[in-house]
Amino acid sequence: MYQYWLIGLVRTRSGHLVGTIGGVALTVAFIACLSAFLQSSAAEMTARSIAQVPVDWQVQLLPGADISAVEAEVRAAASVTEFQRVGYAEVPGFEANTADTVQATGSGVVLGIEPGYIGGLPAQVRGLQGSLDGVLLAQQTAANLHVAVGDQVVVHRYQAPDVSVTIAGIVELANADAVFQAIGVPAGAAPQAPPDNVLLLPLPQWKQMFEEQRASRPDTIRTQFHVKLDHHDLSSDAVAASTAATGRGHNLEARVAAAALLSNNLAARLEAVREDALYARLVFLFLGAPGAILAVLITLAVAGAGREKRRRDQALLRLRGATVDAVLYLAAIEAAVAGFCGAIIGILLGALAAYLALGVALLRSEGVALLGTVAGAGVTLSLAAILFPAWRDARSTTVAAARRPISNLATPLWARSYLDLVLLALAATFYWRSATSGYQVVLAPEGVAATAVDYTAFLSPVLLWTGLALFVMRLVGAGLRRGRPVIAKGLQPIAGRLADVVAATFGRQAPRLTAGVGLTVLAFAFAASTAIFNATYEAQARVDAELTNGADVTVTGTSAEPASQTLDRLSTLPGVMAAQPMQHRYAYVGTDLQDLYGIDPMRIGLATAMSDAYFGNGDARAMLADLARTPDGVLVSQETVNDYQLSRGDSIKLRLQNAADHQYHIVPFHIVGVVREFPTAPKDSFLVANAAYIVQQTGSAVSEIVLLRSSGDPARVALAARNATSAFPGLKISQIGDAVTLIGSSLTAVDLAGLTRLELIFALVMLAASGGLVLGLGFADRERSFAVLVALGARPRQLGAFVWSEAVLVTGSGMVLGLMAGTLIAYVLVKLLTGVFDPPPEVLSVPWFYLATLVAAAGGAALLAATREAVRSRTHVTEKLRGE
Repeated sequence: MYQYWLIGLVRTRSGHLVGTIGGVALTVAFIACLSAFLQSSAAEMTARSIAQVPVDWQVQLLPGADISAVEAEVRAAASVTEFQRVGYAEVPGFEANTADTVQATGSGVVLGIEPGYIGGLPAQVRGLQGSLDGVLLAQQTAANLHVAVGDQVVVHRYQAPDVSVTIAGIVELANADAVFQAIGVPAGAAPQAPPDNVLLLPLPQWKQMFEEQRASRPDTIRTQFHVKLDHHDLSSDAVAASTAATGRGHNLEARVAAAALLSNNLAARLEAVREDALYARLVFLFLGAPGAILAVLITLAVAGAGREKRRRDQALLRLRGATVDAVLYLAAIEAAVAGFCGAIIGILLGALAAYLALGVALLRSEGVALLGTVAGAGVTLSLAAILFPAWRDARSTTVAAARRPISNLATPLWARSYLDLVLLALAATFYWRSATSGYQVVLAPEGVAATAVDYTAFLSPVLLWTGLALFVMRLVGAGLRRGRPVIAKGLQPIAGRLADVVAATFGRQAPRLTAGVGLTVLAFAFAASTAIFNATYEAQARVDAELTNGADVTVTGTSAEPASQTLDRLSTLPGVMAAQPMQHRYAYVGTDLQDLYGIDPMRIGLATAMSDAYFGNGDARAMLADLARTPDGVLVSQETVNDYQLSRGDSIKLRLQNAADHQYHIVPFHIVGVVREFPTAPKDSFLVANAAYIVQQTGSAVSEIVLLRSSGDPARVALAARNATSAFPGLKISQIGDAVTLIGSSLTAVDLAGLTRLELIFALVMLAASGGLVLGLGFADRERSFAVLVALGARPRQLGAFVWSEAVLVTGSGMVLGLMAGTLIAYVLVKLLTGVFDPPPEVLSVPWFYLATLVAAAGGAALLAATREAVRSRTHVTEKLRGE
């Protein structure tokens, strides 16, 4: 019996069965792909974060510690791949005599490094000029002393005679914050700023130079081990990796107690990644969850489209003696077939999509548990869509009642309880709470990114998505029941003289039609909001990268070897649209040495973006115009304004180094505004002024940086720039493509490209399903009504009035209202994620081509469904009349 029932379902109910299988498959595939994105992004964040830690452990020896014993304990606690000893010596300052002038600095630090340090830990020291062997001077110190390779620098020592050294090279300390961090301070203490002046010596020379100072001032001398560990046994899961790294550090601390202190840089970075992983989950939840919900709703709608026929089948079976258990068993067979077939197809589609879009192999052994869970969810969905309604009807409906049509007049529970208005009110409340509290998912105190995820804030987009769809259904339902004259007038171009009859039919079919419109609105809102958010995210990722890099291509030099000396050849390179020099000097604000950028305010925007978000007044054009009109004007960073209690219009005296005597002299400026961000500038304190005024006051016209805007591939322009400047080894060439993968923390480094492709493709499929499949199955459920019209002599044009009017109503109204809702949801989501964007977007980026594709896909699906029904309604009329 049961096999014949299943064969009959395939022969006579194939549309509903295939539709349910497709809905389950779509749901399973979508959830599997989103889960794969979550896992792969978390693993990528972990691997990237581990690779970006230049020194895993910094072990600082305590006075009297046995160096050899501590080294042995370090090697016993973990698998070590690089072990370097570093000496730190605090000094009162440095002095240089060049060009008949004497320059002196404040206090500084002299590092002693082993011969293999730079090669073993390449991310620590980058050569700019000269050799990497011998005495090396940090770039900023070289600028302060105005020395070059071959010059001599006098090192002042505590309670010891001065000593002179010859500079062999100028270098950049890429991770100075970590190298000079305070070890052993209480958790939560403010970070220690690195010294302004640094000299590097070979370790044997360092030991000899500071032996006398160590004897008299041991508090100024310390020794550290810089250790790199083997990472192969670390898990790809951030939580497990963080736990393992922390455990290793605790093991070492127990081994070297009272002999050394540990700064576990690896564990600290992985602990931050644990928090950053919340962002990936947040993206999954608030971008992916609506899609998963939509796929479930489509499945339920497809299965629900055949409920009327299932009730009649049940009544017929029970009339012929079938028990309730037997009827439910038959429904369970249908649900099981749809669930298992849909789960298998969904797993295969999900695995294919995950591999093509994310490069993730879901069918590997570690993905079996995930796929099993998702497949179980698909089968459960099928049972809920088919078996539960059958059980409810069988338990609560008599045979006679089951043969009567389902009433369409009852008001749904959500409408009676005003759930839509409640959801909209909650969405507005959560959004208002986040907006008024200044909530940001990413905080950056002192330039250190940290997460502050408040999940209640992100309920707002989900509640808004659901509430808007239900509210639209309420409005459409009320309009269909009470707006018959208006609807009839609107349907005149399609239905002609039958417009009033069609409008009356819509009133009687209001619940079914409003459900179809609501589903279409949800599909359009999901697709539009996802597309707009992803387009905005992608656009701002490039803006962020340009802010970090400076421009499409940036050439960076020093005061001794400025990039401006190659400006002419750089500006004529193929693919270069604009080239602008930018000064990068240093200025003292009080005792604080800050970065100073000299620009041409009216031309800087030719080579790099000047976003309104960079400036305190929110108007880049006006702020730059004010700076240009004020020769001695200066833009001051927000942190400097706060620290020194400054305001617009104040006079401020800065100390700048003069090219004539290489001494720092007081230069007056007037504050014309606040600058929050600027290309290549640090995230904390910096200044922006007119380059012409800086040249006038310092006597130096060189520009350390040249910004290039490219008309094509920045990588090609960067390669051409490297070739053009090969005679100047001190120049550094960087391009925006490199910055995209390195910007900020791992929060902003989450690659949404794969998720974007997945969501946009699935959104198209879901939109086509909601606009075509559900509409077509609705037509199929009313095929007897259409057959009656044909039997009464209805012509194709008259029959088409009903079909085409319904298609236009469901698809057209759902399209317009869904796009409006999607835009609003994307706006709310971008506002809530403002902290992720650096700088925040000024306007939403709208992917017009994709939205046009959405409209075309929905229209095409509706056209196909309506055309198919218009043709089918005139065939096998007698069989359809008898079939009921």
